[in-house]
Amino acid sequence: MKLRCIVVDDEPLGRNLMVENIHLIPFLELVGTAKNAFEALKLLDSTEVDLIFLDIQMPGMTGTKFVESLTRKPMIIFVTAYEEFAVESYNLEVIDYLMKPVSIERFTKAANKAYERFKMLNGEPTPSTSGLDYMFVNVEYSLVKVNFDTITHIEGLKDYIKIFVNTATHPILTKSTLKGIEEKLPTGKFLRVQKSFIVNLDKIESIRNHRISIGKYEIPVSDSSMESLLEAIKYNK
Repeated sequence: MKLRCIVVDDEPLGRNLMVENIHLIPFLELVGTAKNAFEALKLLDSTEVDLIFLDIQMPGMTGTKFVESLTRKPMIIFVTAYEEFAVESYNLEVIDYLMKPVSIERFTKAANKAYERFKMLNGEPTPSTSGLDYMFVNVEYSLVKVNFDTITHIEGLKDYIKIFVNTATHPILTKSTLKGIEEKLPTGKFLRVQKSFIVNLDKIESIRNHRISIGKYEIPVSDSSMESLLEAIKYNK
């Protein structure tokens, strides 16, 4: 199972480097390239695309505006020479943000993240990065063991996160980011449903009006994550 991807970059050198990298990764399949967002739209209309390697600063329409314009989004990996768009891209819930020049090691890591998400959406649960069924987190100068099966959801609070577990009265507060903790979780079991929330799919009790109910908690679901959520829980209309 391969990821069908396109490269969108107005600079020939940038496009060519991404194309070369794609050819080095066995699970990536290049299905097209584009010099701008408008050419990319034509590709999306005519070709099945799972992943876009997307430049941000392009004439006519920026990469971020292009992503915002899409009603049905493939996975996105931004590839740019500008750091200042990182926060904006984070809000767009892209897979990764690569800074030019991109090393093959960094490119491979981003591609692997996309592939894990792709397999999860297509019903292939993947193990956690460590292969364990638990993780340790720092809590007030101590390392605390947290079993993945006990986690209901996780909330991001700037430099800290709250880990809600069904075996504790109060959430576990630890210094981390959602992105950092997400890399430790089994991707087939957990899903980021909004920029500030990750949920354990097994713990979902109901979904209504873009809100997930887990016990006494209600977790918001962003518009861009709703389709991924429905696919992850195998909901068919």
